Amino acid sequence: MIGPVYVITDPGAALSVPDQARAAARGGARAVQLRDKTASDADLLALARQLLPEMRAHGVKLFLNDRIEVAIAAGADGLHIGQGDGDPVAIRARIGAGMLLGLSIETEAQASRLPDCVDYIGAGPVRATATKPDAAAPIGFDGLARIARLVAVPTLAIGGLTRADIPALKAAGVAGMAVVSAVTRAPDAEAACRALVQDWRPR
Repeated sequence: MIGPVYVITDPGAALSVPDQARAAARGGARAVQLRDKTASDADLLALARQLLPEMRAHGVKLFLNDRIEVAIAAGADGLHIGQGDGDPVAIRARIGAGMLLGLSIETEAQASRLPDCVDYIGAGPVRATATKPDAAAPIGFDGLARIARLVAVPTLAIGGLTRADIPALKAAGVAGMAVVSAVTRAPDAEAACRALVQDWRPR
């Protein structure tokens, strides 16, 4: 549905957000999420409309983080929401059946209550991460595995993950990894993304 490498953009990185998305697409990611807590809706909408045709040409799904109305207006492929962004059932009704919906899961209790309108979860943070200082307490790889077992949809791990974590992530039973710094702040973002994709492939 999404692929094993899901890249989340970082407006604080040296590489521009459009170039982060392009590097991820060229590097083999199958999903890119635009996340910027401070950008205006108008700016995010313009960026999404600019990137959507480019991403689709690479077979990449473009997601918006949190911004429900922007995702709808842009015709984005998906929307990712957190625990504080509203009722997933109501949000699903608002965005319609054709848009993918992801939900952040931080605890086993949240996983056990997952509504059936969600297409995938982002579970974590596995580790503490500087890119999201307000994140919940780290769940570790054992917590990640328990959450993945509780849900019937694909689980993407998130939170301070690198290429070296791929064996442990596979052992935890997740479908893939969502990364920020491992791609967006790498010296060569495209090469970093390609390495992640290649390491997920069966040997």
